[in-house]
This record gives sequence, C-alpha cells and structure tokens, in this order.
Amino acid sequence: MSANQQKKSWIVCLATFPPRQCGIATFTADLTNAIDQIFGPLIKTKIIAMNLTEVSHFPYPNKVIFQISQSREEDYVNVANRLNQLKEVKLVNIQHEFGIFGGEYGAHLLLFLAKLQKPVVVTFHTVIPAPDEKLRNVVQAIMKYSKGIIVMTHSSKEILKKDYGLDPDQVQVIPHGIHHVPYRTSERAKSILGFSGKLILSTFGFLSPSKGVEYVIEALPKVVKKFPNVRFLIAGITHPIVVEQEGEKYRNSLIKRVYELGLSDCVYFYNTYFNLNNLFRFLEATDVYLSTCLNPNQAVSGTLSYALGSGRPVISTAFTQAQEDITDEVGILIDFKNPPAFTTAIIKLLGNDQLRLQMDKNAYFRTRHMTWENVALSYLKYFSQFVPELTMRQKKLPPIKLAHLVKLTDIFGIIQFAKLIEPDLSSGYTLDDNARALIVATLYYKKFMTSSSLKLVSRYLNFLYQVVKPDGYFDNYVNSNRAIDKQRNIRENSEDPSARALYALALVSTTKQIPKRIRDQAHSLFEKCFQKNIAFSSPRAIAFYIKALNCLLSKWKEPNTLVVLRYYCEQLMTLYKKSHSPDWEWFEHYLTYSNAILPEALILGYKITGERRYLEVSEKTLNFLIKHTFKDGMYIPIGQSGWFLKGMARQYFDQQPEDVAATVEVLNTMFQVTNKKHYKELANVAFNWFLGDNILEQVVYDRTTGGCYDGVGEKFINLNQGAESTISYLFARLSFEE
Repeated sequence: MSANQQKKSWIVCLATFPPRQCGIATFTADLTNAIDQIFGPLIKTKIIAMNLTEVSHFPYPNKVIFQISQSREEDYVNVANRLNQLKEVKLVNIQHEFGIFGGEYGAHLLLFLAKLQKPVVVTFHTVIPAPDEKLRNVVQAIMKYSKGIIVMTHSSKEILKKDYGLDPDQVQVIPHGIHHVPYRTSERAKSILGFSGKLILSTFGFLSPSKGVEYVIEALPKVVKKFPNVRFLIAGITHPIVVEQEGEKYRNSLIKRVYELGLSDCVYFYNTYFNLNNLFRFLEATDVYLSTCLNPNQAVSGTLSYALGSGRPVISTAFTQAQEDITDEVGILIDFKNPPAFTTAIIKLLGNDQLRLQMDKNAYFRTRHMTWENVALSYLKYFSQFVPELTMRQKKLPPIKLAHLVKLTDIFGIIQFAKLIEPDLSSGYTLDDNARALIVATLYYKKFMTSSSLKLVSRYLNFLYQVVKPDGYFDNYVNSNRAIDKQRNIRENSEDPSARALYALALVSTTKQIPKRIRDQAHSLFEKCFQKNIAFSSPRAIAFYIKALNCLLSKWKEPNTLVVLRYYCEQLMTLYKKSHSPDWEWFEHYLTYSNAILPEALILGYKITGERRYLEVSEKTLNFLIKHTFKDGMYIPIGQSGWFLKGMARQYFDQQPEDVAATVEVLNTMFQVTNKKHYKELANVAFNWFLGDNILEQVVYDRTTGGCYDGVGEKFINLNQGAESTISYLFARLSFEE
C-alpha cells in the first residue's frame, strides 16, 4: 500500500461528541484522541455526531464530518449514503446507547445500518438482560449488520449470548478507558481544594434520580458522629434531560434532606461539569469514592472506572460492572437503596487507614491495562480483524520528552531507581546509568541544541570524573550520600560500566555540536584512561569499547586506536568461533542481556576496517538473534528471569527496556550499513514493544511523564520508572533521529 493511500484510512465513530455534555460523548472523544495519538496520521478518526433535536447543534470541531438529528429518519439514510461514497472510510464504529438514537429502543439506527456498505463494529455501552420481544429484535438486527461487537464487561457478553442468541465469538470484551494519572495519596489535592485534615467521600457524574445519592445522605449522620471531619462532595450538573423534564427537583430534594439531617457543614454540591484537570484533582482529594447507581443492569460506569484508575477504594452498589470490578482488594459491594450498608462500609474504610491505603494501591495497579492508550490498541487490533489494512506496524513515534530524565537527575547525577514516578534517592547512583544518561543527553543536544540538555551533558560528565579510578577503570556504585560504595564495587566486576563510560566519553568528544570546552573535557578523561592500557575480557565490555573506538576513528584516524579496535574485533571473532554451531550462531553459550550490542560492535568494526569477515559474522549472529526474538510480527526480548541457555528453553518474562534499545540500535545501524530494508522494518517492530506490541499488549512508555516502565512481567507491567528503563527508551527513540 502506498503512503498516500495509508493517509486516507479513516475510522468513523457514530456517537455523541463534545461539546455536547454526555458520557458517550466524553468516551468517544477520549477513544478517538488516543487512536489519533498512536496511529495518526496514517489512520485518522472522524465523527458523525448525534444531536438531540434538529435545532440542538453544537460548535463541533473539524473532526465531525456529519451530523444526525436523533428523530429525523432521513438523516440516518442520507449520512449512510454519503459515507458509502468516501473511499477513505475503512470502518464505522457505533458507540451505542439506546437513548441517543430515535425510535423505540433506538430503532432508527437500523435505517443507517441497512444503507451502510462499510464494515461496522458496535460498542454496546448498555446491555439489558431479559429483553422484551421488541428490544430483542432491535438488538439482534444491529448484530446482523455488524462485523463485530464490543462490550465492556464479561457479564454483558454472557447476556448477549444467553438472552439475545449472539455467537460469543462475535463479541470482544474491552474495558472502559481511563486517563493515565500518577498515583498519589490524597493530602496534596486536599490542600489545594481547602480540605486539609478532612476525610473526603465523593461521587461525581450527571445528577438524576437514578443516581441514588439520597441513600448516602441518609447514611451520613452515624458516619459524621464517629468522624466529625468527614466531608461528602457531590460533583456534576443535573442530567440535561432531567432538567428539561423536571428542572432541579431532584437536586433540591437532596439539598433539603441535607439540611433536615443537620449535614449542611458536611455535604458540598458542585453544580458544574468538571474539565479533566479539575476532575482528577477532585478524585485525588478523595479518600473513598461512592458509586451509587440504582440500576442493577447498568453495564458500565465511566465514573467507577475513573475512580479506580485514580487509585481510590470504592464503595458501590452491586450493578453489573461493579460486580466484576469491585473485589475485596479494591472496595466494598453493597445492596441497592440501603443506607445502613453505606454507613457500615464507610465507617469500616475510614476507620482503617492501612486497609484504605492498600486498596488505593490495588485499585491503581490493577487498572493500568485500562488506560486509553491500551484501550485504543485493543480497539485497533479488533478492527484489523475485519479490515486488515488497519494493522499498522509502524506506529507514530512519540515526541521526544526529557521531563522524567530531568526529574530523576539531581545536582550530582541521575538517581538509579524510582518508586512509580518518584525518584528513590535511597537507591543511590551508578556509573552505568550516568554513562547511559550522558549518551542520551549528547544525542538529544546534537538534535535539538537546547541549553537544558547541555547542562545535563555537563552534569553526567562530571559524575564520570567523580568515579574514575587511578588505574583507568571506574567505580560503578555510589551511595545516596554520594560516597563511593567500596565494598559493592569490590564484589562486582566493573568492566561493563567502565566500557560504557568510555563509549559515552568518546561520543561526547566527537559530537561537533557539543561546545569545544566540554568535548575537550571528555576527550581528556578518555585519553587518561586509554593511556593506562586498560583491557577488557567481558564480551559486552569489549563491544562498548569497540563502539568508543569507532567514534574516535570516525573523526581521528589514529593508527594506535585502529590497532586496538582490530584487536577487540578479533576477540569477538574468537568468541564466535569457539561458541557457534549450525544451530547456535552466537558468541557465547547463552543469550542474556543487551545481546544486540555484540553484532553491532562487529558492524562498526567493519565500517572502520572494511573487513568483510566482521560484517558476515555480524549478520549471521544478528539474524540468529532475530530468529529467537521476533515472532508473528512482534519483538519478544529474552526474559531476564532465566535467560536462554544453549540447548535449553528460552525465558519470556521479566523483559527489560535495555534489551529493546540495544536491538533497535543494531537494526538501525545494520540498515544504514547494508541498506537492507527489512532491518529498518524490524527496528520499527522492536520499538513498538514500548508502544504496546508486547506479550502483555500494554504500553510501556508513559507519554504523560516521558518515563518508561521498568519491565514486562508474566502478568503485569513493572510500573516503576527508573533510570535504566527511561534512558533505554530515549536511546531507542533517538536512534530514529540519527
């Protein structure tokens, strides 16, 4: 397919859309924004906006290409016909809620589906059990016109199978999306909102009689008696349809009851439609979220999903989604219309800080697969079953962002580990990480020439000066008090970090964009070590040293340096001769970490010397590595939970970003040297590991912070964003700028 054709791939969503204030509208905006962010411009989303009446139009963005008035039957037919004429439209996704389409049970939608000649996937936001005949007929007709169905809970899928006769293979469960927010306890947000020292209960969303807030208000007197500092925050405007039919009758009845119970100092109404920032602050300030829905058949609640995604324990009535999502680990389920049950549950959680905090963390960690990026990936994967051209292996490269690298860096250097997104100073510093950071900061400065990145170059370079030893090697470990950890450095071999540091110094000294003063500093330190006749025996240390010598020889053709480079290339060749066999084309009898740096070193050796033996072995070993780490269009690095020993089964879990970065780098380098396009394509496939193409099908790079998660385990992502993982991501991303 040509690039021009790819640019005309549209996914069209039929739904309500902002600025219309509606839960479906918010959902559709979030989903389509995530798809555009990941896959644009090769895939774009467009909107057909549903309007309540012929006159209730909104100032929609350009993304909205057509509008349908809910009750106008001809609109459904006309828009379907117009879509049929647009070659760009590859698939239509209907965000379905019965109330947003005209006719009984939204039957006007069938007029649209009958005329449409594009593949359709329907997302059912509500699935009603035990339907009457008319409802069943409408839903079955929708299914007949659809290639696939998406629901948000497994119980919804079971209802479609049991009560509507739908083949379960036609139904995909994809959870309601949530925005990625950092995990925080409630104190910071309470201070901002003026609730310091208070215990905060909250609920949010459109206010209507089906909300059930009155049962919480009835439950509060006994709670307030035990916890006088409790506050209950009720946020959200009254549902527009409720306002139209009965005004503010329901809200006024709640306010009246608050005064009757003497709770006016404890209950706060926020009659506003929160923007996202205010909503997240509101949730962050919350100690316990109350999900009060009165409809036992409600299939999904965005407000419940958002509360769990913010890391808040939830007390919820037992509607459909809550029955699946609210376990004892994250909250408490209660009966409908039961104030005493609310009282008991609230007192239990407010009275046990340890339990509440553990539920906080459980809720946060268990919802990471539900972030909008991950949900968008699931949608596209499902869509591509019906429209294969929507399978986009080359995702949009995210903008390069140093924010988390900067956050991990203090005046001394980059801190080794993080607890989630917060630097863990107690973990101290390593040469390994500071050398990596020096490489990334140098590459970033080479591309963007910013003063802030040059400061980072100086800071990491200074760290190397702090840990160099008289013999030309370096200490690796430095404690949090900035004292060298002598015992640990004696116990552990420092060859690999020392060689990595020399590569960083060589890169700085040969990057012409770096100011001469800093280049001279780096070159001086490199020469000081080089003159000590340092030697390496570790294969990865040898490879890093070859990379360093390659940098220098690319600028200065020093005969002595060339001799050393040849010597170490021959060392790798000797390792290969000793270890390889027809079924094991490698330098060692095992694949461990950063494997790709070994063939990369020989490619660079070939670039300098022209020695074809180096290129031949480099390609053989790289192709062997590719064979064992790429499968069905996905990159699967060797798991560090046991690695891959010759003759044994390879390990798949505890995959590390460092391996991905090394693989991306060698593939891009091999493409530059050989001009063989499949290496470039594989580099993109490997990089997509960060963007969700991995065995957990979850995004590993955090676009909000600019950090990278620490690894992919068997069931979960390691959500800490430490130095090695973040730098590895940045190195891989910058590799595409070279």
